[in-house]
Amino acid sequence: MKDFYLVAIYLEDMRYGGPEEGGWYYNTGQLVRVVKGFNSEQTAIAYCCRLNHKLKSRRFGPNRNRREMSSVLSEGEYWAQVHENEAPKGYPDQKPRYY
Repeated sequence: MKDFYLVAIYLEDMRYGGPEEGGWYYNTGQLVRVVKGFNSEQTAIAYCCRLNHKLKSRRFGPNRNRREMSSVLSEGEYWAQVHENEAPKGYPDQKPRYY
């Protein structure tokens, strides 16, 4: 099967992991939608970078008026990612462990 690369939008946020080392957090993401598919990984990455640049500007689009993930008032931010063959519904599958 030939590889296919998907650009997908996720609502990303941070969750509290535990009290170790003064407290730690981990990133989570929920799939919002798959935007576009590509036959070339380089083309998918270039498209994803352009899309994230637009999302980062916060002047328009879904991140407008959203606080950054580092803020205690954050409700998450929308970001694009590239995935090979299939975009996961969310991540991580289970809460990470602190070692």
